[in-house]
Order: sequence, then structure tokens, then C-alpha cells
Amino acid sequence: MFFNNNKKSKCICGGLCSDTSEENARIKILGTGCLNCKKLEENTLKALKDMGVNLTVGHVYDIEKIAAYGVISTPSLVLDENVLSYGKVLNKDEIIELLKDKL
Repeated sequence: MFFNNNKKSKCICGGLCSDTSEENARIKILGTGCLNCKKLEENTLKALKDMGVNLTVGHVYDIEKIAAYGVISTPSLVLDENVLSYGKVLNKDEIIELLKDKL
């Protein structure tokens, strides 16, 4: 009841690509759906758009799945199952800096 269980992935393509579940997304936001988690997801989508990269961003809401990544606070940014950041809402430029050599 307190947590958003909506597990839809968002993509910058506007829905033109096929649906991808959170488990298959290369980039994931870990968090229960709070404002900070939503802001990190929004900033990540903006960063990808600015980079010209078309990747699906999944959002993991389940606390047990989040804990499996070993993070101690959310929101967290994950790329290819590797935690890049946790406990901070990165801005668009910080996300670009983290992703530019990894994509």
C-alpha cells in the first residue's frame, strides 16, 4: 500500500521500441518510488537523450530486489548490474559523466 508497485520501464523512444521488463533493462533505478527516485529516473532519461543513446530505463521498486544489490540507501543508479551511484539524486551532467565511457 505504501510503495508504488508499478514496474513499467520508460524509454526515451516514446514507446516505439518493444517493452522491456526491469530485469532486462541495462539501466535501472533502485528505489521505492519516492520523489528522489523519480527525479533520478527523470535525470537519467534526460542524460540518455542528450547522449543520443536509446536505452530502456527500468525501475526496481521491490525492497528485497534492491537489497540484493547491496546498496545502503536509495535512489541508486545501476548499469549492467553494477551500482554506479547510491543515496544521491545525480543531475543530468553527473549521469552523463558516469555513463559516457561505459556505453
